[in-house]
Amino acid sequence: MTAEPPDVNTVEALVADAAAAPSLHNAQPWAFRYLRDTGVLRLYADPERALPRTDPVNRGLRMGCGAALLNLRVAAAAAGLAPVVRLVPDPTHQDFLAEVDLCGTGPPDGALALLGPAIGRRHSSRLPFRDEALPAAVRERLYEAARAEGAQLSFPGAWHVQAILELVRDAEGREALTPEVRGETERWTHTEPSGTAEGIPGEAFGPRQRGSSAPVRDFAAGRPMPGRGWAAFEKNPNIALLGTAHDKPVDWLRAGQALERVLLRATTDGLVASITSQPLEWPEIRWAVRDPVSAMAHVQMVIRLGYGPEGHASPRRPVADLLDVL
Repeated sequence: MTAEPPDVNTVEALVADAAAAPSLHNAQPWAFRYLRDTGVLRLYADPERALPRTDPVNRGLRMGCGAALLNLRVAAAAAGLAPVVRLVPDPTHQDFLAEVDLCGTGPPDGALALLGPAIGRRHSSRLPFRDEALPAAVRERLYEAARAEGAQLSFPGAWHVQAILELVRDAEGREALTPEVRGETERWTHTEPSGTAEGIPGEAFGPRQRGSSAPVRDFAAGRPMPGRGWAAFEKNPNIALLGTAHDKPVDWLRAGQALERVLLRATTDGLVASITSQPLEWPEIRWAVRDPVSAMAHVQMVIRLGYGPEGHASPRRPVADLLDVL
């Protein structure tokens, strides 16, 4: 427990963990400001890292920032802190997303603290998984992770999984025919070594997929990539839908926190995962991703889970570029 503002070194470590979160095209659209006298850490969206063609309403941007906020909460709990979080503290400032008071005097959140070791191990895996169902106990822990953040997780039946795969293919076709969206994807994904600390490197793309049995986004679609092989993916993928009751900007922040809590829980349980928002990026087909027999109102992410090789880590920007200290 603490009532004293944490020192700058502690806050830098918290921000480094926060920045390990996933984001759309690994754009890392977050910025932090630490008010050292009061122990308040503020989270902002970085509009220069928005994807206006792929993500015109900034739903994905806010989900990424929400995921970073969850990592921050986990890292703080693991460090013995009990932060108090306020979402969207100033509605007139649309880029000011959350305020985290690090001087809370309550007990640290033990459930979050247990997820701390998973932050550095969690990487998207776009590699083939084993054709193996998830045990009921594992699924229940994933359900609970989503519920803890005010979201819902569901595993659709086989017929709906096939419908989702068709929607992914539909979205891929739409992107291929839309130069502005395709160009934005190409800007943030690198088929050749780039040396940048942002975007998705070619080694994290995974192999090209024989057939289309798993919802894995092909970031090299239409671009030559020498040496990249082909592979058969699992025929019966474990697909989960993460959703919320409402679909406003604050719900996207909550969905991002729920997404990262599910991914950290999955990593802790020995699972690997990849995520795709491709069919959710087109309003014309987003509604069809929802399972009609589910109570889930708004799908926010499609998650592929399973057992298999860990994915390649994507680069991260240095903390000095993310954090201002006042």
